Amino acid sequence: MIHPQMMMPFTTPTTPPSPFPTTIIHPQYCAPYPVGLVLKKEKTILHKYTVTDINDNLVFTVTSPLLTIREHRFLRDAHGNTILHLRRELFRDRWKAFRGQSMEQLEIFTRKESSLFQLRTTLDVFLANNTTRICDFKLVEAGFFARSWVVNIAESDIVVAQIKHKVGRMFRREKFMATISPNIDYAFIVALTVTLDDCMKRRRKRRMR
Repeated sequence: MIHPQMMMPFTTPTTPPSPFPTTIIHPQYCAPYPVGLVLKKEKTILHKYTVTDINDNLVFTVTSPLLTIREHRFLRDAHGNTILHLRRELFRDRWKAFRGQSMEQLEIFTRKESSLFQLRTTLDVFLANNTTRICDFKLVEAGFFARSWVVNIAESDIVVAQIKHKVGRMFRREKFMATISPNIDYAFIVALTVTLDDCMKRRRKRRMR
């Protein structure tokens, strides 16, 4: 559990979420106070991230295997335990999340593009028990040049997290700064941010063609 004095937010989401904990991955990642996290991207050929609080205490790590046909990411806690396996489907920007190390474990959520043609990127998130066409959460591009994003509940304007992208320069690493509202599963927001980074990378490649 993260201590509240060590997890002050960068900026507080303007609309308060439900006072009841929103557990996606585990109740221990739902804090009753705003949580601020920094996802630092390692300068390697692998997609590796170090996730810390604002005092640089390790909270999570994200790693990927070297040689795979599909994109895979593994979210691990500070003790090295794998809590989430993210896998991108072939030939499209759709990610599935599974509990633990194996894809044979319980599926948690699916993240996909809202539509193929968008002026500003929006990404829909469907929890595994959702049988409707209405998403449970939505990632919305909130600033220019994909530098700022918000996570909303479904199709509403209720903001439960804010994500800011900082481009790396010289010896500084590229990073994402996430602010998560109270009672929102911050491990879930970290997982969404990792898939968001992949989406941004693919869009930059398409623009360069």
